[in-house]
Amino acid sequence: MAVTPAKSSRNAFGQIILLAAGLVVLTVISATSVYLVNKAREDAGWVLHSLEVENEISLAQLQMRRAESSQRGFLLTSRPEFRTAFEEAASQLSPSFERLKALTIDNPYQRERLQQMIPQTNQRMEQLRHGIELTLANRQTEAAEIARQEAGRDAMGQIRDLASEMRGEEDRLFAARTASADASQSLSASITSIGSGLVVVFAGLSIFLVRRSSRARDDAEAQLRDTNLNLESMVEERTGDLREANEEIQRFAYIVSHDLRSPLVNIMGFTSELEELRGDIFKRIATLSRPDEAPPPATEESAAVVEPLLDGPDKQLSQDFTEALGFIKSSIGKMDRLISAILNLTREGRREFQPVPVAMRDLIENIASTMAHQASEADAQIRVEPLPDIVSDRLALEQIFSNLIDNALKYLKPGVPGDIAIRGRRKLGFSIYEITDNGRGIDPKDHQRIFDLFRRAGTQDRPGQGIGLAHVRALVRRLGGTMSVSSELNTGSTFTVTLPATWTGINRDKQA
Repeated sequence: MAVTPAKSSRNAFGQIILLAAGLVVLTVISATSVYLVNKAREDAGWVLHSLEVENEISLAQLQMRRAESSQRGFLLTSRPEFRTAFEEAASQLSPSFERLKALTIDNPYQRERLQQMIPQTNQRMEQLRHGIELTLANRQTEAAEIARQEAGRDAMGQIRDLASEMRGEEDRLFAARTASADASQSLSASITSIGSGLVVVFAGLSIFLVRRSSRARDDAEAQLRDTNLNLESMVEERTGDLREANEEIQRFAYIVSHDLRSPLVNIMGFTSELEELRGDIFKRIATLSRPDEAPPPATEESAAVVEPLLDGPDKQLSQDFTEALGFIKSSIGKMDRLISAILNLTREGRREFQPVPVAMRDLIENIASTMAHQASEADAQIRVEPLPDIVSDRLALEQIFSNLIDNALKYLKPGVPGDIAIRGRRKLGFSIYEITDNGRGIDPKDHQRIFDLFRRAGTQDRPGQGIGLAHVRALVRRLGGTMSVSSELNTGSTFTVTLPATWTGINRDKQA
């Protein structure tokens, strides 16, 4: 079944919608999962925080019981290890309470009870330490009496009650935080399960659409193969026609250019005869206009040198005649140069290019040396920087860069020392060459015009037929490259030639 453009468009649109929906679902699931995981991690942190608070409360109570037991042991036995144990336990209480302060700084309830517990603990520790001091002073009876008093037991009871209240608060927070963490984990698991299900659904739909698209693509490829078979034969037929037409155009251009020379030679001959007859004609006119004057003696020198004396209309006629002959001779010269250029182009178009390794810096320096006299007259320097070598047709390269350097010398600014630089670089299998000058420049609107055959731009104060750059671009294209120009008026020009670093030697005419 043929796939119509409308159906193909609908399929493509459906796939885009499906992919967009899948992307949105995955984004939402990912964002939600990240949020829930972070929340569960935060809740777990608070659960751990509650456990740390409870552990620190228990540690403080333990140290107090240890201190109280050590003090009693010392009262009964006066052994120094009990006093050492007491001092160790007493020294651990202050850091323990500091840690509790840091852990409960966010909880006003716990902070209030801790503020009550610390003074009572310090007071109780002072009582215990006083008993030890009495024992050391051999006042064991007083120390035993203080230990039997109810005040100490009441203080410890109040401390235990405050610790129990703090532990109860942490138990409550622990239960709430544990429930919150469990809820976050459960919700995260649910979201992940739902998202996974949706992903599976979207994946199934995607597989279905991809398989349908694959079948449609296979059908289209089969149709394309059939079309290509017909197209190849059509292209081959058209290519043969184009080749024949190209060869016919070249033959026609050669024949026309060659045949134009015959009438041009006749015109040049008759023009020369007219120029020779001019003197006799206007001498006769001068004689007829002055019948009473004796003509000067006729000699070969006078016939060739002496200009007849004419007056008024006859003199103007002589000047017009001379001017007309000058226009004719100038047009003949221009026509002759154009015919020569066309013949050169047709010969160049028939020449087969041969790729050879070319040391570009040596080639450019040789071209520059042949133009040294021209550069000296123009007060210009030609700088050749390091250039990448290339495999291409040497003669075509010489013609390309000779034309470009000659143009750069020809269109320098009067009175300004010329500076022409040729530089190059290698990029992605291509050699790029730049010919930069500080000449008069080219108006941006004429950048394309200068590459057209018989078209020129700017002030026409230099000899030329408008063929050079057209010929250069044709050669560059035949070598598989491109050419461009960057320039503005009065700022110089840069012609960029990009050529394959290794040309395969396949002529474009052969490919056609």
